[in-house]
Amino acid sequence: MTICLFTFVDLYSKGLGTLDNLLTKGVAFAAGQGVSEADMLEWRLIDDMAPLRFQANVVLNFARQWPARAAGLPIPADMADGLDVAGYKAAIAEAKAYLGSLKSEQFDGRDATPITFNLGMMEPTLPAGQWLSSFATTNFYFHLSTAYAILRSKGVQIGKPDLFAGGL
Repeated sequence: MTICLFTFVDLYSKGLGTLDNLLTKGVAFAAGQGVSEADMLEWRLIDDMAPLRFQANVVLNFARQWPARAAGLPIPADMADGLDVAGYKAAIAEAKAYLGSLKSEQFDGRDATPITFNLGMMEPTLPAGQWLSSFATTNFYFHLSTAYAILRSKGVQIGKPDLFAGGL
């Protein structure tokens, strides 16, 4: 199956816009509740689940790293732990700029290029198109949706349209 890998660049950029919107709304709500931004970033859906900051890190990492892998480019470093909201906003802007610098030609003919990636319990080799369309995008949206769910569970007034805040 041939996939236009470059289409994921725009998809991830829009998702980053959604993350930015969610953080903005979360900060406004938290401030109204007398909750610091630092405490908001530690909000969790349930106690044994990773906090909002982790969800944001994964979204940012997947948005930058998986298109780079698919295009055969150097892999951007993982996001720093412990960013504040301003740091996340800057990281989102940087990630969107990085994605904006990518060109469709960098992805041409790479659908079937094998990529081996360590998942901890296994290290499969799959075609770039399969990694990007299935594994990376599923994880990207899982963590973006979890960030949404964390904020919603705390009472932030967001709805389904906020998942499309980055554009359709």
